[in-house]
Amino acid sequence: MINNALSRKVVDVILNDAMQRDITTARRVTLLQILWNERYLTRAQLIVRTEYRLGRNCFGTSAWEDTFYRDMRVVKQAFQAAGYVLEYSRDRKNKGYYLKGQPALSPEFRQMVKASAEEVDQRQINIYRRLSAADRFRQGCSISDTARNVVAYRIRQENPELTVLEAHRLALQRAYTS
Repeated sequence: MINNALSRKVVDVILNDAMQRDITTARRVTLLQILWNERYLTRAQLIVRTEYRLGRNCFGTSAWEDTFYRDMRVVKQAFQAAGYVLEYSRDRKNKGYYLKGQPALSPEFRQMVKASAEEVDQRQINIYRRLSAADRFRQGCSISDTARNVVAYRIRQENPELTVLEAHRLALQRAYTS
């Protein structure tokens, strides 16, 4: 018999392989992960978050609504199998899908947000606030350019036959299609 720690690792390997081979599995697992961490997300919000992870039009282009609702039925069944109830709230304040009886953010997600907030250096924020709008814009563009250059560099490392221009084109394509 396989112990729980090994079992989890085995399942993760097989699930990751399935997600790479099958977009339907990838969408459903992604939706499940998103809903495990965040509550009160509408269809549009779930689609945007899923497309951010898996790529634009991962739900298809023609019958995407049907695809989304089929996926959500399976996700709902998966949560039920684990003892959770996925519901939809139409309340103005808290509209969207949520796990009944669970807080708005999962404890793990809440801890991650808290840890990120604790890393913020108030001195840096004060300096940033003193910058002009033009300087903040230039800084943002510089950060974006640096990130794109790093991605292009990595692409060239993985594909040395590409030219610098091709690597930059692929880096831009990745930034705007996934």
